[in-house]
Amino acid sequence: MKKVVLASAVVMLSASLVNAQDLEQVKKTIDAEKYSEARKSLKSMINASPDKGKNYFYLGQVYLDLDKQDSAKIYFEKGRAAKDAGHLNLIGLAHVDFLNGNKTSAATNIATALQSAKKKDTEEQIYIAKAYMNLEHPDYPKAVEAAKKAVASDPKSALAQLTLGDAQLGNKNTNDAYAAYRNAYDLDNTLLRAKLQLAMITRNAKAYPESIKAINEVIAINPNYGPAHRELAETYFAWGYSDLKKYNENTVKALESYRKYMSLTDSSVDSRMRYADFLIITKDWKALEAEALAIQKMDKVNPRIYRYLGYASLETGKNEAAIKAFNDFFSKTDPKKIKGRDYLGLAKAKLSYAVDANGVLTNPTKFNEALVDLQKAAELDHKLSGEFSELGVKMYKQKAYYEAAKLFELALKNKESKTYTLDNYYYGQSIFISSIDKTAEQKLAMKPEFEKANSAFAEVIKNSPTTQDAYLNKGKLNRVIDTEESKKTALGDYEGYVKTVVAKGEAELSKDAVKKNLLEAYTFIGSSYAATDKVKAIAAFEEAKKLNPTDAYITQSLQVLKK
Repeated sequence: MKKVVLASAVVMLSASLVNAQDLEQVKKTIDAEKYSEARKSLKSMINASPDKGKNYFYLGQVYLDLDKQDSAKIYFEKGRAAKDAGHLNLIGLAHVDFLNGNKTSAATNIATALQSAKKKDTEEQIYIAKAYMNLEHPDYPKAVEAAKKAVASDPKSALAQLTLGDAQLGNKNTNDAYAAYRNAYDLDNTLLRAKLQLAMITRNAKAYPESIKAINEVIAINPNYGPAHRELAETYFAWGYSDLKKYNENTVKALESYRKYMSLTDSSVDSRMRYADFLIITKDWKALEAEALAIQKMDKVNPRIYRYLGYASLETGKNEAAIKAFNDFFSKTDPKKIKGRDYLGLAKAKLSYAVDANGVLTNPTKFNEALVDLQKAAELDHKLSGEFSELGVKMYKQKAYYEAAKLFELALKNKESKTYTLDNYYYGQSIFISSIDKTAEQKLAMKPEFEKANSAFAEVIKNSPTTQDAYLNKGKLNRVIDTEESKKTALGDYEGYVKTVVAKGEAELSKDAVKKNLLEAYTFIGSSYAATDKVKAIAAFEEAKKLNPTDAYITQSLQVLKK
C-alpha cells in the first residue's frame, strides 16, 4: 500500500514539474509575441492539468495582449476555481474590471487575490502593476507602487525589475526606469526584453541612430527575437516622421523590419492584424487594402477587417466603399473598441460628398452626418482636433466658409491644440466672409455665430497681440453685423489695428496692403468720431488723407469738421 502511495506521489510530482517547465517555455513564447503558439500550448496544458490555475491565467493574459477581453474573462473565470494558484485569475479579472471602468470590483478582486497569496507575492504584484499600466488611461503611480512591492518580495526577480522599469518609464521617471532595466538584465541576461527597453529610453529621447544601434545589439544576440524587429520598425518610422527628409527611406526600412517581425512570430489572423495596424500608422494604403482582403479570406467574421477596408478605401479615393466598411465595422464590433479616428475616417468619406470643388454645399444630409461623426470622434479622442482643423482649412480653401466654420468650431473644443489660436482666426474669418452678402434678416439669425466669431478674434488677440489682421477682420466683421453696438466695437478694433501696425515701424507701414488697410481703418475711425469728438475725427481723417490725398469723402469730411 505504501509503495502505491509513494508511486502516486512521484507521478504527481513529476507531472507538476513537467507543467512548470512547460509554463516557463510558454512565458518565453509570450514574451517573443508568438501568441498563436502560446495559446495552443496553454489550451493543451489546461486539458492535461485542469487544476492548474496559472495555465488559465496566462492564457487570459495572451487574450488581453490580443485585445480580446471577453475571451480573457472566460478563462480567468474558469481559472479562479482551480485548486493550484487559482487566485491569480482574480488579478486577471481585476484587469478586465479596470478596462471596463469598474474600479471597485477591480480593487475587491485584487484584495481577495492577495489574501490567498503566499508570503512571497512577487508574481501577484507584477501582474497587479501590469493591470494598472495596460489601460487606455494608465495609473502609473499605482503601477510603480505594486512593482516596488514585487521587487521587495524578491529582489533577485528579473521580471520584477523589468516591470518596475516599465512602470517608472510610464511615470516619466527615466533615470529610475533605466536603473531597473539594467538591474533586470544583470540578473538575467537572457531577458532580452530588458535590454530592448533600454533602447526604447534612447528612442524616447529622439536619439534614433543610437536607439537603432542598441536594438541591433539585441538582434545580434538573438536574431530570432521578434519584438526587437518590431521595435526596430517603429524606431525607423518614428525617425522618418521626425525628419521628413528621411521619411520615405526610413518608412521602407520600417516595413521591412515589420515583415521580419511577422515572419518570426506567426502568420495567424492576430499577427496579420498587428501588421495591418502598422500599415495604418505608416499610411501604406494599398498594402493595407491587400492585407485586409487577405485577412478576410482567413477570417470572414472579424470586424476589424472592416476597419482596415474603411481606411484603405478612404485613402485610395473609394469613398462609398469606405462609408460602407466603416458602418459595417461600427455595427459588428464592440462599441468600446471603436476609436475616435474611426469616426473621423467615416466623416472624411461623407464630407467628400457634401461639398463640391467650387465650395457649394451639394449634400447637406451628408455634411450634417459628418458633423455628428466628428463630434463622436472628439468625444473619444480630443487630440484629433488638429485633423478637424485640416478639414476646416480644406473647406475654407474651397470657399465653403460657413461649413468650414462648423469644422473649426469642433476643433476649438480642444484648447490645448497646437492650432488653437489659428483655428480661432479661421473661425472668425469663416463667419465674417460667409455673412458679407446676407440680408438683415439672415444676419439676425446669425447672432450666435457673430458672438462666437467676435470671441474667436478676441482669443487670437489675447494669445497673439501683434497679429494685426485679427484686429482688422474683427472690425470688418462688426461693420457687417451693422448694429449700433457692433459699430462701437468695430471702432475699438480698428484703433487696435492702427496701434499694432504703427508699433511695428516703417518697414510694416510701407507695405501696400497695410497702407490700404490703414486707409480703411483711419476713414472708419474718423467717421465714428465725427459726431462725438472732432479732434480725434480730424486726426484720423488727416492720416487717411496722407494715404489717399484725392479721396473726395475724406476731403469733404475734413472741410466740414474744420469749420
